[in-house]
Amino acid sequence: MIIFVTGGARSGKSRYAQELALSMSNNPVYVATAKDWGGDFSDRIKRHQGDRGPEWTSYEAQKEVSALPIGECVSVIDCVTLWLTNFFIDFKNDIDQSLIAFKKEIDALDKMNGTFIIVSNEIGMGVHAETEIGRKFTDLQGWANQYAAAKAARVVLLVSGIPLTIKV
Repeated sequence: MIIFVTGGARSGKSRYAQELALSMSNNPVYVATAKDWGGDFSDRIKRHQGDRGPEWTSYEAQKEVSALPIGECVSVIDCVTLWLTNFFIDFKNDIDQSLIAFKKEIDALDKMNGTFIIVSNEIGMGVHAETEIGRKFTDLQGWANQYAAAKAARVVLLVSGIPLTIKV
């Protein structure tokens, strides 16, 4: 089962997803999709790691999340934006190839036993991207979110820390 959690930056998505996972399992899994780009991003990763206690099993997967041993688990996959970035960079900013690879991963997760709480960003709700590459990525993110939300059994939108269930 896929539960899709989306919202704007600093809306409380990760906290909500982690609390939901803990309410469903005593030993949830956290899947980080980010590459460590260094600098303040490394600090951000450390802060996220510090948010989780010893009951969590953590994995890192930059693209092939479905290859992890998470089939029978309650897992938080955080986040689609960074996951897509990995595809987008590897496919040299090709939207179609990136979306195909992402959809393949979502389809694989959808076929697995387990609960997958997938965290994403609604980047298209903010300021219009100034660059062509930024606009391409915003389009990719929007299409990826639509696909994941369509596959999800439940979709939750976080606004200012408040969860709004938009699909049950």
